[in-house]
Amino acid sequence: MFKIGHRGAKGYEPENTLISFQKALDMQVDGIELDVHLSADGELMVVHDETIDRTTNGKGFVNKLSLCELKTFRINGEHKIPTLKEVFDLVNQDCFINIELKNYDTAEKVVSLIEKYVTKKGWKYDRFLVSSFDWNALQQVAFLNDEIPIGVLTETDLDLAQAFAKFIQAKSIHPHFHLLTKENTAQMQEKGLQVFPWTINEMEDIQKIKAFNVNGIITDFPNRI
Repeated sequence: MFKIGHRGAKGYEPENTLISFQKALDMQVDGIELDVHLSADGELMVVHDETIDRTTNGKGFVNKLSLCELKTFRINGEHKIPTLKEVFDLVNQDCFINIELKNYDTAEKVVSLIEKYVTKKGWKYDRFLVSSFDWNALQQVAFLNDEIPIGVLTETDLDLAQAFAKFIQAKSIHPHFHLLTKENTAQMQEKGLQVFPWTINEMEDIQKIKAFNVNGIITDFPNRI
Protein backbone atom coordinates (compact mmCIF):
# COMPACT_ATOMS: atom_id res chain seq x y z
CA MET A 1 0.00 0.00 0.00
CA PHE A 2 1.60 3.22 -1.19
CA LYS A 3 2.25 5.92 1.36
CA ILE A 4 1.66 9.30 -0.36
CA GLY A 5 2.53 12.57 1.37
CA HIS A 6 -0.14 15.24 0.84
CA ARG A 7 1.54 18.52 -0.20
CA GLY A 8 4.66 16.89 1.22
CA ALA A 9 4.27 16.13 4.91
CA LYS A 10 1.70 18.85 5.55
CA GLY A 11 1.03 17.67 9.09
CA TYR A 12 4.61 18.53 10.07
CA GLU A 13 5.92 21.26 7.76
CA PRO A 14 4.33 24.08 5.74
CA GLU A 15 2.45 22.64 2.76
CA ASN A 16 4.01 22.57 -0.71
CA THR A 17 7.48 23.68 0.44
CA LEU A 18 10.80 22.00 -0.23
CA ILE A 19 11.17 21.34 3.51
CA SER A 20 7.78 19.61 3.52
CA PHE A 21 8.73 17.41 0.56
CA GLN A 22 12.07 16.59 2.21
CA LYS A 23 10.24 15.64 5.41
CA ALA A 24 8.03 13.27 3.40
CA LEU A 25 11.11 11.73 1.78
CA ASP A 26 12.68 11.32 5.24
CA MET A 27 9.51 9.40 6.21
CA GLN A 28 10.19 7.10 3.25
CA VAL A 29 7.06 7.86 1.29
CA ASP A 30 6.35 6.05 -1.96
CA GLY A 31 4.99 9.26 -3.45
CA ILE A 32 4.35 12.93 -2.80
CA GLU A 33 1.31 14.92 -3.91
CA LEU A 34 1.52 18.60 -4.85
CA ASP A 35 -0.42 21.32 -6.69
CA VAL A 36 0.58 23.56 -9.59
CA HIS A 37 -0.49 26.95 -10.92
CA LEU A 38 1.17 29.06 -13.62
CA SER A 39 2.83 32.36 -12.77
CA ALA A 40 2.20 35.43 -14.92
CA ASP A 41 5.31 34.58 -16.94
CA GLY A 42 4.39 30.92 -17.43
CA GLU A 43 6.44 29.23 -14.70
CA LEU A 44 4.97 26.19 -12.93
CA MET A 45 4.62 27.17 -9.28
CA VAL A 46 3.90 24.64 -6.53
CA VAL A 47 1.07 26.24 -4.60
CA HIS A 48 -2.44 25.05 -3.78
CA ASP A 49 -4.64 28.14 -3.92
CA GLU A 50 -5.12 30.49 -6.87
CA THR A 51 -3.86 33.27 -4.59
CA ILE A 52 -0.88 33.40 -2.23
CA ASP A 53 -2.93 35.09 0.52
CA ARG A 54 -3.43 32.05 2.80
CA THR A 55 0.00 30.48 2.60
CA THR A 56 2.43 33.41 2.33
CA ASN A 57 3.07 36.90 3.71
CA GLY A 58 1.98 38.33 0.36
CA LYS A 59 -1.27 38.89 -1.46
CA GLY A 60 -2.40 38.39 -5.04
CA PHE A 61 -3.25 35.85 -7.70
CA VAL A 62 -0.47 33.46 -8.67
CA ASN A 63 -1.19 33.98 -12.37
CA LYS A 64 -0.87 37.77 -12.00
CA LEU A 65 2.59 37.64 -10.38
CA SER A 66 5.89 36.80 -12.08
CA LEU A 67 8.30 34.11 -10.90
CA CYS A 68 10.61 36.83 -9.51
CA GLU A 69 7.75 38.49 -7.66
CA LEU A 70 6.47 35.20 -6.25
CA LYS A 71 9.96 34.34 -5.00
CA THR A 72 10.04 37.49 -2.84
CA PHE A 73 7.22 36.22 -0.58
CA ARG A 74 7.70 33.83 2.32
CA ILE A 75 5.77 30.91 3.76
CA ASN A 76 5.96 30.89 7.58
CA GLY A 77 8.46 33.72 7.37
CA GLU A 78 11.25 31.66 5.79
CA HIS A 79 10.29 29.34 2.91
CA LYS A 80 9.95 30.33 -0.75
CA ILE A 81 7.24 29.05 -3.07
CA PRO A 82 9.01 26.33 -5.06
CA THR A 83 8.85 25.79 -8.79
CA LEU A 84 7.89 22.33 -10.03
CA LYS A 85 11.40 21.94 -11.43
CA GLU A 86 12.90 22.57 -7.98
CA VAL A 87 10.71 19.81 -6.54
CA PHE A 88 11.71 17.39 -9.32
CA ASP A 89 15.39 18.11 -8.59
CA LEU A 90 14.90 17.62 -4.85
CA VAL A 91 13.01 14.33 -5.22
CA ASN A 92 15.39 13.02 -7.88
CA GLN A 93 13.28 9.87 -8.45
CA ASP A 94 13.38 8.86 -4.77
CA CYS A 95 9.59 8.57 -4.94
CA PHE A 96 6.88 9.20 -7.51
CA ILE A 97 5.41 12.70 -7.86
CA ASN A 98 1.63 13.15 -8.06
CA ILE A 99 1.12 16.54 -9.75
CA GLU A 100 -2.37 17.95 -9.34
CA LEU A 101 -3.23 20.40 -12.11
CA LYS A 102 -5.28 23.18 -10.52
CA ASN A 103 -6.46 24.41 -13.94
CA TYR A 104 -6.35 23.60 -17.64
CA ASP A 105 -3.58 26.12 -18.39
CA THR A 106 -0.98 24.02 -16.57
CA ALA A 107 -1.43 20.84 -18.65
CA GLU A 108 0.87 21.59 -21.57
CA LYS A 109 3.72 22.97 -19.44
CA VAL A 110 3.58 20.00 -17.05
CA VAL A 111 3.73 17.55 -19.96
CA SER A 112 6.73 19.43 -21.41
CA LEU A 113 8.60 19.39 -18.11
CA ILE A 114 7.93 15.68 -17.58
CA GLU A 115 9.11 14.90 -21.12
CA LYS A 116 12.29 16.90 -20.52
CA TYR A 117 13.11 14.89 -17.38
CA VAL A 118 12.39 11.62 -19.18
CA THR A 119 14.36 12.36 -22.36
CA LYS A 120 17.24 14.42 -20.95
CA LYS A 121 17.65 13.13 -17.40
CA GLY A 122 16.68 9.48 -17.81
CA TRP A 123 13.63 9.57 -15.53
CA LYS A 124 10.90 6.97 -16.02
CA TYR A 125 7.30 7.93 -16.77
CA ASP A 126 6.16 5.83 -13.80
CA ARG A 127 7.83 8.38 -11.50
CA PHE A 128 4.98 10.75 -12.40
CA LEU A 129 1.23 10.77 -11.90
CA VAL A 130 -0.85 13.70 -13.14
CA SER A 131 -4.23 14.20 -11.47
CA SER A 132 -6.93 16.86 -11.57
CA PHE A 133 -10.54 17.70 -10.82
CA ASP A 134 -10.44 19.48 -14.20
CA TRP A 135 -11.01 16.51 -16.46
CA ASN A 136 -10.47 18.63 -19.59
CA ALA A 137 -6.92 19.21 -18.34
CA LEU A 138 -6.44 15.44 -17.97
CA GLN A 139 -7.78 14.89 -21.47
CA GLN A 140 -5.23 17.39 -22.75
CA VAL A 141 -2.40 15.53 -20.96
CA ALA A 142 -3.54 12.23 -22.51
CA PHE A 143 -3.75 13.87 -25.94
CA LEU A 144 -0.24 15.36 -25.67
CA ASN A 145 1.46 12.25 -24.27
CA ASP A 146 -0.37 9.01 -23.55
CA GLU A 147 2.64 7.58 -21.69
CA ILE A 148 2.12 9.90 -18.71
CA PRO A 149 0.09 8.13 -15.97
CA ILE A 150 -3.18 9.88 -15.15
CA GLY A 151 -5.27 9.94 -11.96
CA VAL A 152 -8.91 11.05 -11.98
CA LEU A 153 -9.86 13.13 -8.94
CA THR A 154 -13.43 13.14 -7.64
CA GLU A 155 -15.25 14.07 -4.45
CA THR A 156 -18.77 13.36 -5.68
CA ASP A 157 -19.39 10.72 -8.33
CA LEU A 158 -17.38 7.50 -8.47
CA ASP A 159 -19.33 6.04 -11.40
CA LEU A 160 -18.72 9.09 -13.54
CA ALA A 161 -15.03 9.12 -12.55
CA GLN A 162 -14.69 5.45 -13.53
CA ALA A 163 -16.33 6.03 -16.90
CA PHE A 164 -14.01 8.96 -17.60
CA ALA A 165 -10.98 6.99 -16.36
CA LYS A 166 -11.81 4.22 -18.81
CA PHE A 167 -12.28 6.74 -21.62
CA ILE A 168 -8.81 8.30 -21.16
CA GLN A 169 -7.16 5.06 -20.00
CA ALA A 170 -6.22 6.51 -16.62
CA LYS A 171 -4.04 4.59 -14.19
CA SER A 172 -5.89 5.53 -11.02
CA ILE A 173 -8.94 7.05 -9.34
CA HIS A 174 -8.39 9.54 -6.51
CA PRO A 175 -11.68 9.70 -4.58
CA HIS A 176 -12.48 11.51 -1.38
CA PHE A 177 -12.17 8.68 1.14
CA HIS A 178 -15.78 9.03 2.34
CA LEU A 179 -16.93 7.74 -1.06
CA LEU A 180 -15.21 4.38 -0.61
CA THR A 181 -16.51 0.99 0.50
CA LYS A 182 -14.71 -2.34 0.39
CA GLU A 183 -17.02 -3.32 -2.48
CA ASN A 184 -16.56 -0.30 -4.74
CA THR A 185 -12.80 -0.33 -4.10
CA ALA A 186 -12.61 -3.93 -5.32
CA GLN A 187 -14.86 -3.09 -8.27
CA MET A 188 -12.53 -0.30 -9.45
CA GLN A 189 -9.47 -2.52 -9.02
CA GLU A 190 -11.14 -5.28 -11.06
CA LYS A 191 -11.39 -2.75 -13.88
CA GLY A 192 -7.63 -2.25 -13.71
CA LEU A 193 -7.69 1.03 -11.80
CA GLN A 194 -5.56 1.78 -8.76
CA VAL A 195 -7.37 3.53 -5.91
CA PHE A 196 -5.64 6.43 -4.11
CA PRO A 197 -8.08 8.11 -1.67
CA TRP A 198 -7.43 11.48 -0.01
CA THR A 199 -6.86 13.04 2.55
CA ILE A 200 -6.84 10.53 5.39
CA ASN A 201 -5.28 11.73 8.63
CA GLU A 202 -7.04 10.21 11.65
CA MET A 203 -5.83 6.76 12.76
CA GLU A 204 -9.38 5.42 12.89
CA ASP A 205 -10.01 6.45 9.26
CA ILE A 206 -6.61 5.15 8.15
CA GLN A 207 -7.32 1.70 9.64
CA LYS A 208 -10.77 1.61 8.06
CA ILE A 209 -9.50 2.54 4.58
CA LYS A 210 -6.54 0.17 4.88
CA ALA A 211 -9.07 -2.63 5.44
CA PHE A 212 -10.55 -1.83 2.00
CA ASN A 213 -7.17 -2.80 0.46
CA VAL A 214 -6.73 0.46 -1.44
CA ASN A 215 -3.54 0.84 -3.48
CA GLY A 216 -2.31 3.89 -1.62
CA ILE A 217 -3.30 6.52 0.92
CA ILE A 218 -2.79 10.28 0.54
CA THR A 219 -2.19 11.81 3.97
CA ASP A 220 -0.74 14.83 5.79
CA PHE A 221 0.95 12.38 8.20
CA PRO A 222 2.89 9.80 6.11
CA ASN A 223 4.36 8.11 9.20
CA ARG A 224 0.84 7.06 10.29
CA ILE A 225 0.36 4.71 7.32
